[in-house]
Amino acid sequence: MSDNGTSGERNSTGVSRRRFVRAAGAAGVVGGLAGCADFVGGGGDGGNGGSGDGSDGGSTGDGSGGETTTVQWGFDPVAVQNNGDAIKQALHDNGLSDSIEIEFVPRDQDTGAARSNYNRLLSAGETNPDMFLMDNGWTNIFIQRGQLQNLSQALPEELLTDVSDNYFSAFTDTARNPSNGDLFGVPVFPDFPTMQYRKDLVEDAGYSPESNNWATEPMTWEEWSNIAADTYDNADVDYGFTTQWDIYEGTSCCTFNEVMSSWGGAYFGGRDNLFGPIGERPITVNNEEVVNSLNMMRKFVHDEDFGGQFEGYGGGFTPTEILGWKEEDARAPFVNGNAVFHRNWPYSLALGGRNPEETEDPALGENLGAMPIPYAVSESEAAQPGTGGSTAALGGWHMTVNPNSEQLDAVTQVIRSAMQPDFQLTLLSVQGWLPPRPELFNSSEAQNVPVVGRYMDTLQVAGNNTMPRPVTGVWSDQSSKIAQQANRAVGQEASSADAMATLESALAETEQT
Repeated sequence: MSDNGTSGERNSTGVSRRRFVRAAGAAGVVGGLAGCADFVGGGGDGGNGGSGDGSDGGSTGDGSGGETTTVQWGFDPVAVQNNGDAIKQALHDNGLSDSIEIEFVPRDQDTGAARSNYNRLLSAGETNPDMFLMDNGWTNIFIQRGQLQNLSQALPEELLTDVSDNYFSAFTDTARNPSNGDLFGVPVFPDFPTMQYRKDLVEDAGYSPESNNWATEPMTWEEWSNIAADTYDNADVDYGFTTQWDIYEGTSCCTFNEVMSSWGGAYFGGRDNLFGPIGERPITVNNEEVVNSLNMMRKFVHDEDFGGQFEGYGGGFTPTEILGWKEEDARAPFVNGNAVFHRNWPYSLALGGRNPEETEDPALGENLGAMPIPYAVSESEAAQPGTGGSTAALGGWHMTVNPNSEQLDAVTQVIRSAMQPDFQLTLLSVQGWLPPRPELFNSSEAQNVPVVGRYMDTLQVAGNNTMPRPVTGVWSDQSSKIAQQANRAVGQEASSADAMATLESALAETEQT
């Protein structure tokens, strides 16, 4: 099989995706979908943290008179454990030469620990691993430190054009140098949340999700809040809406970021300033649109109407417990049938959408619906550039290259194979990783993947409306301050305006460091 070209034609040799699915089982899909960002998962991997010291790589004899080249790839540990052989086979099925062997080096399960380990390896000039699977939330930090291979200089033009023309652009931007647009990572899989809901409960309350196109047509927060309050009042559940608002990365990067952006607000004056320049961008958290977004959340939790501003909104259907909830905390009551709406990542769809008669874990089966995150103002009405409309936070991972690798030609072949549409559909089938190409969401292969395939239309809408976190070298410090003040505001420890004024000062200080 040729190792060049990007036609994406289906290959009939090797092991089929259908066989991969049967072999992988639900555990592989669920495990893969949970790895969306810094705050999902946690804990080490029992010492198998991807040190890169397990093998020398390079060329080795293949026992038949020829030579093989080994490419080491720092990779997701759950994927390696559950589906490593299937993923390697899929690379070869999509053009990777048999003379190139892949050795997956499992990284630490905790993405923050993985980041620290990769920083250590690259700072020390280590030649292995040759490639890394990097969280989009911190790839830009490695780019700005000059620690990664510039792929705009290393990859063939046809591959660079393919990424520019056919991948989710906002996701790809997190792998580019913000100063000149050079590419330093090729997207492997994106991750973005949806608003999940109990289809049976909203239908019992008199609503028609399918005839009103809830799956693909975002609704306003005002309309959504009235549906949530009405359904909550008519259903025998404890919660109308469960989400995440703890003092942690997930609030600053994602839940608050989504709500704020949907109101036309931004941390640093809009999309163009996401990745800097540090100290030169405006700080806009104390603007009216950001304060309004927090007041809306207070309406949902405490039923405040702020002098009639939110009189037309439903309120009081969201528990104060969200102030201490992360993903799994918020998912538990929903999947156990005790909430109407729930905001979460695709892994929650894969788990909750299973047939409850076929799993010992709680599941909602066909009663699980999904819609895009609601919005407050349209893009044309947004105060800050690039904001407004339905907004989904952005998770996911890129493949990046060690500039010290001695196998750059072989690495290029691995990247070429991993960019084939058929390989990306295989990752969706066996590991539950969403494809980085929007067009694949419409394919019959994607929509026929068990459980999560039912939600591909909604996920595609989310993928086209993402907002990355503003990652720079000072983001880790800024993130904790953002989460703390957003939590204080919604928890009524301070007014939203006072909390954002405090945050404005704190961000100004970090920008000058």
